[in-house]
Amino acid sequence: MVSETSKQIFDTINRSSSPLLVLPRGAGADGFASAVGLSKVIDSLGKKSEIVTADNSTPVNLGFLPNIDRVKPSVENMRRLVVEIDTSKTRVQNLSHEEKDGRLFISLVPYQGSWNEKDVTVSHSEYRHDLIICLGSPDLEACAHIYHNHKDFFFRTPIINIDHSAGNEHFGQINHVDLTASAIGEVCFELVHSINPALIDAEIATAFLTGIIAKTRSFRTPHLTHKTLDTASRLVSLGANRHDIVKHLFQTRSVQTLRLWGRALARLKSDSMNKIVWTLLSQQDFLHAGAKEEDLPDVIDELISCSPDSNIILVLYENRARHICGIIRAESPHDARALSASFASSGTKEEAHICLENNSIVEAEKMIIEKIVGLVGGSKTV
Repeated sequence: MVSETSKQIFDTINRSSSPLLVLPRGAGADGFASAVGLSKVIDSLGKKSEIVTADNSTPVNLGFLPNIDRVKPSVENMRRLVVEIDTSKTRVQNLSHEEKDGRLFISLVPYQGSWNEKDVTVSHSEYRHDLIICLGSPDLEACAHIYHNHKDFFFRTPIINIDHSAGNEHFGQINHVDLTASAIGEVCFELVHSINPALIDAEIATAFLTGIIAKTRSFRTPHLTHKTLDTASRLVSLGANRHDIVKHLFQTRSVQTLRLWGRALARLKSDSMNKIVWTLLSQQDFLHAGAKEEDLPDVIDELISCSPDSNIILVLYENRARHICGIIRAESPHDARALSASFASSGTKEEAHICLENNSIVEAEKMIIEKIVGLVGGSKTV
């Protein structure tokens, strides 16, 4: 049975011409894969969708998904600046332009007469995108720079909010928050399938199943439901390639990633009372491993797999600008963004990001761990 919300979502998409799919900071493989699958569904409806992420890069292990390169880190050409000239009395004979010292000069030569300030108006065109679809974002703040740099766009454009988190603030004009789902991929599949199962081909099924498998760590997370397993089974029957998904998500790691993981493992620290595991990585570690910051999600996945009893994982690292940044992963009942809120974090309940400009990595470690321990309710400190 088609829900009223599902019908509203597809009616809204059908009325749009160029939807923008927005991924929050810390969307993870689930968010990215689900966005790729949903964008393909939208494109099959005759629309021209685009995907933008608040993260700095796309997860390396999703390279096997077709169209993953469509995900961009910023919104390009949001709208045009329009210069309007009244030519009813004075026609244009020639137009030229020149860029000089960081400024653009536009010159108009009239056939006769001249123009004055009243004949010229400057305005913006309509926004290039006429619909926003947020995937896995608890609120607009989680969309980080995409939201902060384009607040007027978010204010003036209809928003469809798709999520499965109880912490979602229902900020959209249409909110589809399925608390019974384990992943965004599951929510997207059920949404599309309820409207028209024929829209889901093997590529789309693979993308949605990738999200589910990534989020549930190949069906090993607590609170996994029979509903999620049933959804995964249906996706496989629709052509999803489970073998390729598992291979690329969990069985394929670059030598550089493994080296970086080794360095992270060598500095691994834990607080068994509060079920926290953390590690530190300097720029020297990245250089010696031949790795990049983009390899960190894989490193965190490996740390999670070797720390099954921990439900808070922190990786503190020195970024290219020599600032100390951190990625925090948390499992229920903890909220990664709430645990790091005092450090101006961004992201989701499952994954939050922080960056400190004026601290050493040791100072940052002490400050952050003490804060997390205090919030969790334990007593151990670094």
